[in-house]
Amino acid sequence: MIDRFILCEVFLARLQLARGDVTGAAAQLAEAGQSARQKNFVYRIPDVAAIQVLALLRQDNLAAAAHLAQTHELPLGQARVCLARGDPSSALAVLESWRRQVEAKGWQDEHLKVMVLQAVALQAQGEQDKAVKLLLDALTLAEPGGFIRLFVDEGSPMTQLLSRAAAHGRMTDYIGKLLAVCEAEEQKRENPSSQPPVQPLIEPLSQRELEVLHLMAQGLSNQEMCERLYLALDTVKGHNRKIFGKLQVQRRTEAVARARELGLL
Repeated sequence: MIDRFILCEVFLARLQLARGDVTGAAAQLAEAGQSARQKNFVYRIPDVAAIQVLALLRQDNLAAAAHLAQTHELPLGQARVCLARGDPSSALAVLESWRRQVEAKGWQDEHLKVMVLQAVALQAQGEQDKAVKLLLDALTLAEPGGFIRLFVDEGSPMTQLLSRAAAHGRMTDYIGKLLAVCEAEEQKRENPSSQPPVQPLIEPLSQRELEVLHLMAQGLSNQEMCERLYLALDTVKGHNRKIFGKLQVQRRTEAVARARELGLL
């Protein structure tokens, strides 16, 4: 199971990057790389390095990112380094070569990644119409699978591209969903304090349970919560039971007090 363990560590690092925890992601990747070397699963090292490049770029360590991308022959990583250096033409050259290879091999997921990054590079080069056209092609391929992070992780350049793509009136529901997530991510970056607190619980409260907990702290009755949240009474009572169980309390006043101790309110 070592192979799966390494892949899980890489996946966890991706999640940490998505949450803005670059330090945590870097530590996770260091462990994954060490595991791959110690257990002789060296063929997984490029998978680790690919995410390490992303983490290094978040830390503005372009030299180290470039070295890793070059050492492990990571075309997408090399293209991202070029973009970070303000050289979209070089990024496009790398991506075009890689796109031909993945098309020949039938690697559809990798092809989609290339298209998304090519659209970002075209926009950076000032070729807005080509960028939007390519993005729309990528969205057409991605919509059946409901891909989200593939686009959102590109940050504000993608938000701009999606806004331009929306004007074409195609895939309005899908593009609208992506833009909503992009805007939420942007708000989290601008106002980190608005993010849900880290919960020191064995089983953390869900977002809906946190909403119920806040209304509970305001003194609202179950019926008032139903009206505020547009939920059935039995549903609200079910959330109450789950909150009590997770906080290990018996009644509302204890739940509110315990939540304040944990920093949830």
